[in-house]
Order: sequence, then C-alpha cells, then structure tokens
Amino acid sequence: MTYQWKSRYENMSDKLAPSMAKDHPNLPVVKEEGCYYYGADGKTYLDFTSGIATTNVGHRHPKVVEAIHKGADELAHGPSGVIMYESILTLADRLANALPGNLDCFFFSNSGTEAIEGAMKLARHVTEKPYIISFTGCFHGRSLGAMSVSTSKSKYRKYQPHTGTFQVPFADSTDCPSGIDPEQYLIEKLERDFEQVFKHQVAPDEVAAVILEPVLGEGGYIIPPASWLKKVRELCDEYGMLLIFDEVQTGFGRTGEMFAAQTFGVTPDIMAIAKGIANGLPLSATVASKELMQKWPMGSHGTTFGGNPIACEAALAVLDVIEEENLLENAKELGAYAKAKLEKMKDKHELIGEIRAVGLMIGVEVVDPNTNKADGDALFNILEKALENGVLFYFCGNESEVIRMIPPLTVSKEQIDEGLKMLDTAMLAYENEVKSTV
Repeated sequence: MTYQWKSRYENMSDKLAPSMAKDHPNLPVVKEEGCYYYGADGKTYLDFTSGIATTNVGHRHPKVVEAIHKGADELAHGPSGVIMYESILTLADRLANALPGNLDCFFFSNSGTEAIEGAMKLARHVTEKPYIISFTGCFHGRSLGAMSVSTSKSKYRKYQPHTGTFQVPFADSTDCPSGIDPEQYLIEKLERDFEQVFKHQVAPDEVAAVILEPVLGEGGYIIPPASWLKKVRELCDEYGMLLIFDEVQTGFGRTGEMFAAQTFGVTPDIMAIAKGIANGLPLSATVASKELMQKWPMGSHGTTFGGNPIACEAALAVLDVIEEENLLENAKELGAYAKAKLEKMKDKHELIGEIRAVGLMIGVEVVDPNTNKADGDALFNILEKALENGVLFYFCGNESEVIRMIPPLTVSKEQIDEGLKMLDTAMLAYENEVKSTV
C-alpha cells in the first residue's frame, strides 16, 4: 500500500459510526483468498471466521468470482416483479431441491435480519395472530422486529418495541439433577416452560409462531438434542403455532448438512436463510411452502434490492461448489477432527470449558480455572495473542466467553492443524502471563 496504513485505519472512526467500525479485532486487510486474509501490515492471517459464517466456500472462490463477472455483464440490478430474470428463477428451483420438506417458495431480500422480519411478518399475516414466542439466548438481528425476539445479550434489546413477543428458555441441561437423563429432562422442562407461558402470559390460540435458532449462534454455540427440537415441533403442531427456524448462520453446509433442519431431522414451517447463501454478497430469503406464501398477497411485503441478479448468480455458484467439492462431507469430517484435537487441548489447558461442535460450527468456552465461571476478559486476551500468531477467531456467548471457530468449509486438515497450534500457543502464553502475576 502506498499510504501509511496505521494512521489511515486508526482514524477510520472519524467517518464511520462506532457501531460499524469498532469490533474485534478491527484487522486492516487489503485482500482475501481461500482461508486467508492479507493484512495491510503485510502479514497473512488464517481466517477461522468465514466473515462470521458467510464465506462458506472460501474467500473469493474462483467459481463465485466468475459468476459475479458473468452476472455483472448481463444485469446489475433487478427489481424483481418489475422485471424478471433467469438467475432468480433458477436459484429458487435449486434451493427448493436443497431444502427439506415442502419449503419451496421464496421471498428474496438482502440480509439475515430482513429474512427474519419477513418470516415474522408472514407468520402473523397468514395466522392472523399477533404474538410470537422466542427462546432466551437466541439472536435474530438488530432491526426493531428482529430485536424483539433476540435475547443473546440485553444490550441488543435497548429501545426494543412492544411487538408482542414472549420468551422461554433454550435447551440448557446444566441444572439437570444427577441420575436424570439430560435429554428427557430438557423435554419435560420445555413442556413445563410452555405451559407456564400459556398459563400466565399469552393464550396459545393467540400465538402466530415460535422462532428459534436450531443451534445458538451469538448466544454461545449451544447445540440442543434433536429430541428437544422435535418436541418444539410437536408443541407447535399441538397448539396450532407455526415453527420458524433462523438458519442464517447454520445454513449452507455449516452443520454438515445443507441446513440444520436436515442435521436434526426437524422441518419448520418457515425458514430464514442468509450469510453463506451468496458467499459474501448481500442476499437472503424468507422461505415457506407455496401454500403459506400464497396467503401473503402482492403489496403485503416488498423489496427494491432483494434477489439482486449478481448475488443470485453468486448463490448458484455456491451451490455448485458445495456439491462439486463435497463440502458437506468435509464439514463433517474436519469438524469431528477439530473437535477431537480441541478435546486433547482441553487436557492441557484448564481454562477450556465446554467444547461444542456440529460440523464446522465449533464453540470453545473459556472459563476461569479457579471458579469455572465464564471469562470473557481471558477470551479477548487469547484472541489477541492468536491474531499475533497469525490466526483470526471470533467470539460469542452472553459474556463473550466462547471462541467461535467457523473456518470456510473448504478448509484443509493442515489448516486446522495450523490454526489450532497457534491457538494452543496463545493459550499457553496467556496462562504463563497469569502465573507470572500471581
């Protein structure tokens, strides 16, 4: 670069809102490729974030780049409905074949939050019921409607609107009494929690939908048993409530299947998909059956930029790459491999708490060894040291205590080894620092 990158990036908040410009680790980069970022400092960084679970087929995959060029040569903008074009129609066909059950009709938008807004709006419209139940710990976005069902952190709910939402606890077996089967405990607790909501807060015949992430993302990478999700499905059917899955982060191979709905064997009535759909280009979709979508007439929802033709071309390339490069199997195999290596690391490092993994969606809890309580301060110290070593991780959890390991699905075994070695070194350095201050 021809200018002094440090002064340039240190002053970037002068023109960018702090809520946009300030996050961890605020790494200045000039290029991305495959599983790597190339820093403005001249260093190469192994990326275990995938742009927060977005570039699932790797940064700037050649096939995706080619598709973007092809799209730009033909159409740059397509207000769907005013005009119609091949890429959006083909993408709808391809996605319908990839999704479970009868999820075969799409409203394309630009972001995960928009897809969530569409899902909640659709549910309320078709049921003519006002209320929605969500789960504590889930994150669904920061727009007003999505914020009303997001509970991963209280700071995300400031100035929340009164939009008629109620919360029940997500699957958490930490308080399961000894001698009791945890799965059965969670199912029975779920039934009691819904019973209490219906008894004290809202009648079930007024609830349009239940919304959840099949695996908590921002909330800490909590993975529920399949039996628990199936019980949620049963309760929705019993009380006439629609089930919405937020698969913004879990979709497009992240859990080892195309969607977590297939990983857990539970099909929702409505699904929100985004992030990995177009490998970094703004695209998302609210998905439901034709039967439901036909009850949502023209004018009840709309978009100017949703289903952009270039983004649709990129999404078609993503589907090709996932299939041609066998990325679902790679996610399963290397996810299991990474988890096994992390379990061995846990034997060395007392600061590692739970390791939660499904496919290449992996969470590593960081705790204070003296109290076994979440330690967000230690986490950020470790992540900074890992970045100095050359690997980028992200965080999640209510107290920012969980390391997110979400590399591109194209990651190799050698890159897993390389990244975890750098994380191991960072943890050791942190532990030595702590010991030296005692």
